[in-house]
Amino acid sequence: MRKHKILVVDDEHLIRWSLEQNLKKQGYEVFTAGSGEDALRLVREEAPDLMLLDIQLPGISGLEVLERVKEMEEETTVIMVTALGVLETAVKAMRMGAYDYINKPFNLDELAIVIKKALETGELKREVAHLRSEQSRKYGIGNIIGANRHMHAVLAMVEKIARSDASTVLIQGESGTGKELIAKAIHYESARADKPFMAINCAAVPETLLESELMGHEKGAFTDAKAMKKGLFETADGGTIFLDEIGDMDLGMQAKLLRVLEERTFRRVGGTKEIPVDVRIVSATNKDLIKGMEEKTFRNDLYYRIQVIPIFLPPLRERKDDIITLAEHFIAHFNREFGKSVKGISKMAEKFLTEYSWPGNIRELKNVVERAIILESEDTILLEHLPQEIVARTGGSGAGPVAFNLPPEGIDIEDVERELIRQALELSEGNQSKAAKKLSLGIDAFRYRMKKFGFL
Repeated sequence: MRKHKILVVDDEHLIRWSLEQNLKKQGYEVFTAGSGEDALRLVREEAPDLMLLDIQLPGISGLEVLERVKEMEEETTVIMVTALGVLETAVKAMRMGAYDYINKPFNLDELAIVIKKALETGELKREVAHLRSEQSRKYGIGNIIGANRHMHAVLAMVEKIARSDASTVLIQGESGTGKELIAKAIHYESARADKPFMAINCAAVPETLLESELMGHEKGAFTDAKAMKKGLFETADGGTIFLDEIGDMDLGMQAKLLRVLEERTFRRVGGTKEIPVDVRIVSATNKDLIKGMEEKTFRNDLYYRIQVIPIFLPPLRERKDDIITLAEHFIAHFNREFGKSVKGISKMAEKFLTEYSWPGNIRELKNVVERAIILESEDTILLEHLPQEIVARTGGSGAGPVAFNLPPEGIDIEDVERELIRQALELSEGNQSKAAKKLSLGIDAFRYRMKKFGFL
């Protein structure tokens, strides 16, 4: 395990030596400096995790060293060391980014506790920063697949919205079209990316609990409120709230949401204090909100408040040029997840995937690819690996009576037989056993016909 690096900066040799010996015994890697200039050089060379920095130094002052360190190595945690009577300077150092300060003469046991907490806080901050960086990389606009012209327009709008100060956005589209993915892209491409992204499905939370989930509640607000709880608005302050299926929100809650949007404040359930909030609210629905207004199930004033910037996501059936690209993306994803090595999709399977109407949109396509990769062992997704409903709705399943109209001039039955053999082989990707089954023939009978018509 890597040792934490600590830099001790003090102009008194005895203090430097004492701290160095004590900290080394605790398992730290320790460096020392007697001046601000030496301290800055060691920061550049060693990038310490933590600095014990004396405020009063010869030459460059401790405050100036702190300022330069925060510019050079922001992740270095700094604890100021100060003599009694200079509290005002120590407070100024805290405002400049110091983690804490301790007074001389200090207790080594107390100092050990402060250092331990400071290092733990630094580690936590680094982990959070790394996680947010990963989220930004994962959910950025560059990861959204869309060669289709409609999606190009959507992504261009998402980029503009993310960089704007727009406080409300409405995403409309059928179930499974990727509304939450677009909401995350808006968040992680914006200046709010380092703040929380909080999502809630309004249709999945009972009406009686939705207000508490969004606004929080005070202790004793209702029977089970054993303690104060912050809601999503408070938790997401500075960031983004994603209200999925807002069309299913009841009218009472709609009125309370409208007040938050207009006043930018809210009250916890059972509370009287107005709490200010700064969040971007991205709403989404697969319902027709205009019809909802006509039927009095959705408030007119809320609709016009949330749809200042509307985004319409096209269904997958209108993005046929994206279907195979998306499928290949999911193949790569599930190859990594399941340790498989599927290379691609056969031409016949591609044809059926492209012609299918995809009522479940991208979510359905993802599930189809996942199923094929889990259940099948071939290195290519074939037509036979696709669900029966895709084959049946697209190219016919072969079940039931065959409709065939004999032309008035007649036809050579061998031409019909030859065409059936050809189609069976094409549908089976050249697999003779499977092709024979499609025509209810034994393998020998099928091969006899293949030879007869020149397929062998």
